[in-house]
Amino acid sequence: MSDIRPLVLLADDEPALRDAIGFLLESRGLNVRSFDSGEALLAWIDAAAPLGASCFLLDVRMEGMSGLELQDALLARGLPHPIIFLTGHGDVPMAVDALKRGAADFLQKPYSDNTLVDRVEQALAADLRRHDRAQRQQAEVQRLTALTPREREVMQRVAAGKLNKVIADELCVSVRTVEVARSRVFEKLGVRSAAEVATLLARTAQR
Repeated sequence: MSDIRPLVLLADDEPALRDAIGFLLESRGLNVRSFDSGEALLAWIDAAAPLGASCFLLDVRMEGMSGLELQDALLARGLPHPIIFLTGHGDVPMAVDALKRGAADFLQKPYSDNTLVDRVEQALAADLRRHDRAQRQQAEVQRLTALTPREREVMQRVAAGKLNKVIADELCVSVRTVEVARSRVFEKLGVRSAAEVATLLARTAQR
């Protein structure tokens, strides 16, 4: 699991409300970064390092770029983090449209502090799971790319359940060569059995 605190990215053009929400979330132990417009949030994202586990908390109606337009811009950047909308003017069609385009939640003002914090914590927990899963997948890909061509040949046959002697005959090498390659495959992939090799390959093939 990641040891980096998840981040709440808050965009609201009303200073008093923005400060109140930021204070509320920080008082509950959450890490918050606030912006007074969608444009400011996008500028920060474009200049910052890639985001870790995060969620967006966006007001729907803001001067300049609206929350829904900001959602489009975030989606265009391929950002997978949950989006929660806040509005005092929203209607059902607006909420449905936002949710259809991937928003995690839509809260109508006034809402209780506990409801807001609960929804944010749920969104962050979901994104933390996604982030950790993506990191594990990236690590698996890196381990696979570290294999030599010979180790890959052996790995495929080990995953298929073939014995060392059979693999040696198919590759026209000694059994000892297969044993060494098999050991290196297990070490590089961080596995202990042929079944784990097969599972890893099946998992990466599905991506």
